Amino acid sequence: MSTPESPPGADDLTAVAPQLRALRRRAGLTLEAAARSAGLSPAHLSRLETGQRQPSLPMLLALARIYGTTVAELLDESVADRDAVVRAGDMEPTRAGGWTYWQAGAAGRGMQALRVHVPYGSQGDIVRVHPGEEWLHVLRGRLRLRLGDTVHLLGPGDGAHFDSLTPHRLAAEDPDGVDLLFVHTLLQSPTATLCLGPTPGEMP
Repeated sequence: MSTPESPPGADDLTAVAPQLRALRRRAGLTLEAAARSAGLSPAHLSRLETGQRQPSLPMLLALARIYGTTVAELLDESVADRDAVVRAGDMEPTRAGGWTYWQAGAAGRGMQALRVHVPYGSQGDIVRVHPGEEWLHVLRGRLRLRLGDTVHLLGPGDGAHFDSLTPHRLAAEDPDGVDLLFVHTLLQSPTATLCLGPTPGEMP
């Protein structure tokens, strides 16, 4: 199987065909609707699902997002193929929307675990609403958490667990920013999105 750092190989891409149709149906999407969302023709997507064409990595990423899943699941990686332990030295920082976050859990799971740094003043007034659940724990600094019409101020050791359909906004209260442990469900629906960084389409 391919690693997160390398593109899928030919064997992976051949094996993905059965998964594409199963995951599309699990997401409740017709061939036409899924193709339209991915910017493909229905005929092209049909050929991907029957193994007549091999998807590129960008195409896999787009389909995974549409189906509310991960590339690892599209490639049908088994639990035994995934590493249960994530070493600190292997956590590479990713930046989006002014935030910096590190993967703190294995890929391809039903939840995504992150260590996050939220700088002061990042993301403006972005409020998120999406299916799923989120849990966070403040490590350092103070977090201003807006849930619906209520604003909570959380300090080190405080946590929150909430339904992501509740409009929410996370912001650092102090100039030094705030550090969090953050867990959210990833496979709740085809529209599930990270509560981090810009909205889909704004990623660089």
